[in-house]
Amino acid sequence: MRLLETQGLSVRFGGLKAVDQVDLCVEQGEILSLIGPNGAGKTTLFNLVSGFLTPDAGAARYQGQKISGLPPHRIAAMGLVRTFQKTNIFSEIPVRDGVATGFHLTRHVDLASILLHNRRAKAEQADVDRRTTDILSFTGLKPWAQHLGKNLPYGKQRILEVAVALAASPRLLLLDEPASGLNPTETNDLMALIRRVRDERRITVLLIEHNMRLVVGISDRVVVLNQGKKIADGPPGSVSTDRMVIEAYLGRGFAAGAAPHA
Repeated sequence: MRLLETQGLSVRFGGLKAVDQVDLCVEQGEILSLIGPNGAGKTTLFNLVSGFLTPDAGAARYQGQKISGLPPHRIAAMGLVRTFQKTNIFSEIPVRDGVATGFHLTRHVDLASILLHNRRAKAEQADVDRRTTDILSFTGLKPWAQHLGKNLPYGKQRILEVAVALAASPRLLLLDEPASGLNPTETNDLMALIRRVRDERRITVLLIEHNMRLVVGISDRVVVLNQGKKIADGPPGSVSTDRMVIEAYLGRGFAAGAAPHA
C-alpha cells in the first residue's frame, strides 16, 4: 500500500528549480532513505510534503488524499509527522515535558475541562502521563526524564527529537538528517531505534541522511536527488553502484569503502 505519493512535484525559488518534477512513493512498512548532495532539494521536498511549502506544480497525496496546500498542523494530525535538523527546540524544559508536548495533536479535551480540571481532563492527563512514560522507555530516555533537554548528551538530544515525534502518533515519520553530528556508537544506537520504530511500532520511515553506513544498513529502498531531480530509486545495493549516483554524489571511491562527500 502506498502511504505517500508525489506526482510531478515542483517548486522554484526565483530562477532555481529546487524540486523538479519529482515522482516519489513511500510504501507502508518500509524504511526509505532520501540522499543526494547538498542543495539537491531533499529538505525542500520534505517541506513540500509536510506543508511548510506549497508546490508550484504537481501534488502530494497521503493515504490517497491530496495534502498539497494543507497547513503543517493538519498534515501532522493526519499522521505524517516530521523532525527537523535543529536540536534545541525543547532545550529549556525537562525531557519528560518535551515528550508530553507531542501529544497535543491527539488530545480531545476542551478548554473548559482543562480549566476546571474535571474528570475528563484528569483521565486524559493520566493517559498522556502513561504514554509519555512508554515512549521514554521505548527510546531509552527514561533515565533522563527530569533533565533539561540542553543537558543531554548530543546523541540523546537527537533521540529526543524522535521521541517527541512519536508522541504525535505518526503513521509516517519523516526524519531530517537524524545522524548529523553523531559518533559511531551514537549512530548505531539511532539505527537500532529506527528499526524498532518500524518493526515494533509499525511506523513507516522516510529519512534524509548523508551517513551512507546508516543508509545502507537500514534502508529497504533509496531515492537519490540531484539538482532537484530524481536520478535513482531502488535497493541500496543497486543505487550505490549506479553510474549517475556515483558521479553526482557518492564519488568513485565509495565502492572501495570511502565515505561520500557531503
